[in-house]
Amino acid sequence: METPQLIFAAAFILFLLLIAARLLVKPLRLLVKVIFNSFIGLMLLLGFNFIGGFLGISIPVNIVTILTTGFLGIPGLILLIAVKILNLPS
Repeated sequence: METPQLIFAAAFILFLLLIAARLLVKPLRLLVKVIFNSFIGLMLLLGFNFIGGFLGISIPVNIVTILTTGFLGIPGLILLIAVKILNLPS
């Protein structure tokens, strides 16, 4: 191969590697964000259940409640509390 063709081929391969790296990094970044937010949601749920134990109310800790609190944050926790209160039998 001649030098200009070799340089062009190397640049093209580098460009393809850059595109592949970007395509792999975005989903990985999203996955890390979901895991981090889910951990924060779990901590919020456990904190509420600790305090809610004195008041006689608790929210079950499962994947749905963790993800709801993780994605929505404090409003998600308030939503879960409201649903729990509205579903309590009199």
